[in-house]
Amino acid sequence: MTHSVLVPSSLTREAEDKREATRKLGYVARAATVFRVDRLIVYPDQGGDDGRFGDGFVGTVLEYAATPPYLRKEAWGKRDELEYAGVLPPLRVRTQTGSGSDGSGSLRQGIVTEVGSDGRVRVNCGLQHPISLPVPPSMAVSAGERVTIRVSSREPVRAKLVADPSPGFAVERATIDDCLARPDAGVRIAASRHGEVLTVDRLGELSGRTADGLTVAFGAPERGLPEILDCEPRAEAIGDEPNARFDLWLNTVPNQGSEVVRTEEALFATLAPLTLE
Repeated sequence: MTHSVLVPSSLTREAEDKREATRKLGYVARAATVFRVDRLIVYPDQGGDDGRFGDGFVGTVLEYAATPPYLRKEAWGKRDELEYAGVLPPLRVRTQTGSGSDGSGSLRQGIVTEVGSDGRVRVNCGLQHPISLPVPPSMAVSAGERVTIRVSSREPVRAKLVADPSPGFAVERATIDDCLARPDAGVRIAASRHGEVLTVDRLGELSGRTADGLTVAFGAPERGLPEILDCEPRAEAIGDEPNARFDLWLNTVPNQGSEVVRTEEALFATLAPLTLE
């Protein structure tokens, strides 16, 4: 089961300045963490003035937020996009713990700092010092690459490289078309005030379907998905249009009291009911 969330590159278009834009993205990262999103995908919005704070600003700040604090300095250094990274709220991602002799221990993200000639690498994973680990035959890693470490003991240190995804969410850049066409997309939902109102009965019908995966797309402030995709919401499926690929257009904030629901607010309002079990 995979939960994917799509947000536009123009997500911060209405922010007064870079500081406020960074704070806004922090709330998006919090929502992705709270509701256990696996992939937070930034899709291009060509008409949304997405280069206001620099090309790739939204994706860069979200990637930084998703990076564990103990790796941020090494992974990112100083970048103009991260000028106000200090206002980002802590995500406090819950450690994933396995069970059994092969899966025991907690998962941590690390960065390969050195590749040796003896089939071992040195990895910075937030422990007191970088640790030396053998590379499994099925894996190939290079210096600077991010990897997942399973730590079963800290004193003495016992850890190994694993192919599991790191705790938290991954940030990707892709088009809406590509995301909706993925085999693990699950139920494909367009979050929009023009969509069908989410009711208790409708939520009950959806709960069984979302168990196999979920992809939710959001629009930008004052520029919703119909404007971004240049389509009519809930239109009849015609050819290969993006709107035809959504299984459902859904309004999760019916009777809204504000003229505009911000994207970060819509994330919380939408993911909370859709991730109920």
